[in-house]
Amino acid sequence: MRVLILVRNHMKSSVLILSLLFCLQLLSAAAVLAAPDGIPAEVKVVDTVDVNRYIGKWYEIASIPVWFQKSCDSGSTAEYSLTEQGEITVVNRCCTKEGTVKEAIGRAWIVDKSCPAKLKVGFFSVFGYFPFKGDYWIMELDPDYRYVVIGHPERTYGWILSRTPSLPQETLNGIAARLTPNGYNFSDFKMTNQTEVPCSR
Repeated sequence: MRVLILVRNHMKSSVLILSLLFCLQLLSAAAVLAAPDGIPAEVKVVDTVDVNRYIGKWYEIASIPVWFQKSCDSGSTAEYSLTEQGEITVVNRCCTKEGTVKEAIGRAWIVDKSCPAKLKVGFFSVFGYFPFKGDYWIMELDPDYRYVVIGHPERTYGWILSRTPSLPQETLNGIAARLTPNGYNFSDFKMTNQTEVPCSR
């Protein structure tokens, strides 16, 4: 009798595990089906990032506007530096319509060392802890670190940054073409004014 009960319990456990695996397969299939033809379900990122080459100042060439940039009118930049703990300090600056400098200081982390292109960024700190973090995924990075394209897993925002205030049109056209197969539409990006910046950078 005891053996029969054990067999029944084992069968129930096996059925439960099989049911869970089946559900997971359905969810995975649904995620793939939800993506349009030719577009990956997940945003593709670069394989490697040399943080020591990545740090420094970047100029925003274009971006998908987000709420915290609404007051920015021109001259948007991002500057990265390494802390003693190996984390990344982020300083975002822009010039407002009133001609004043707006600055936001935050912190960035590489979540998984095996995938250095996927970072988390936080700008609101409570005693050194950042409760609210956003995704910062490096989708494209120039081999010479002249420009970078940053995205989000849900494709809700994105940035094109450059080491210089402008990029050649040919380079920008190439970036735009490569954004499409990654599920982005370049027409959603707004060009950033880097030529008429009334406040000091």
